[in-house]
Amino acid sequence: MGIIEVKNLWYAYKPGKYVLEDITLSFDDRPTAIVGENGAGKTTFVKLLKGLLKPVKGDVFIKGQNTKEATVAQLAKVIGLVFQNPSDQIFKSKVIDEVMFGPLNIFKDKHLSYEKSLKALELVGLEDKKEIHPYDLTLSERKLLCLASVLAMEPEIVILDEPTIAQDRYSISRIAEIVKNLVQSGKIILTITHDMDFVLENFERTIVFCKGKVISDGPTKEVLKDESKIIQAHLELPTLYKLRKAIDKK
Repeated sequence: MGIIEVKNLWYAYKPGKYVLEDITLSFDDRPTAIVGENGAGKTTFVKLLKGLLKPVKGDVFIKGQNTKEATVAQLAKVIGLVFQNPSDQIFKSKVIDEVMFGPLNIFKDKHLSYEKSLKALELVGLEDKKEIHPYDLTLSERKLLCLASVLAMEPEIVILDEPTIAQDRYSISRIAEIVKNLVQSGKIILTITHDMDFVLENFERTIVFCKGKVISDGPTKEVLKDESKIIQAHLELPTLYKLRKAIDKK
């Protein structure tokens, strides 16, 4: 059994109007990108993995545990989700307090939670800003703060929702380096993104969603070469593939 197993998954926000239809997937330790146009079902899918939503039909298993039988708090020890918008996560008045909130609830030890939070802040490069208000950080730094808040809980699985949106080149390269370090440390990393360059450079496997269904799944280089599926999903080819295509036409 994979680390994450999704079996015949269906989900609807309104009865009979399914946004996900009959999804069956197995996830191993490969860093994996989940791509598709807005409304394809990607965010709903990862909320189901996280246990924030429960399947209408089918099952999601996280390390053998059915999410239908687990609380969000129980799953937080195993799987963490970094939301696209930092404002959806940040609610404390100090950076260190924001990062410590999760660990305090999991480990029940203030000193241990502080040490784990400081380590997470060091990983994302915010250790020198631990005493300031989160909204005194830049948007890029607030996104890194949310990542630190998840990492401090030491989940085995980390999901990043659109990590490169509103980021400059330096910030994107920094996030890529963090992803690489997390993978090397044994974390399972999944991302939702529209950034095909980021996908090509950092993720071994890519899953393409379109209108609530999986239309492609495999090694990233192979999936992104299938231009017909990329067009079907209303995505763009990575810059490298666009250049190759332009050169081939000459």
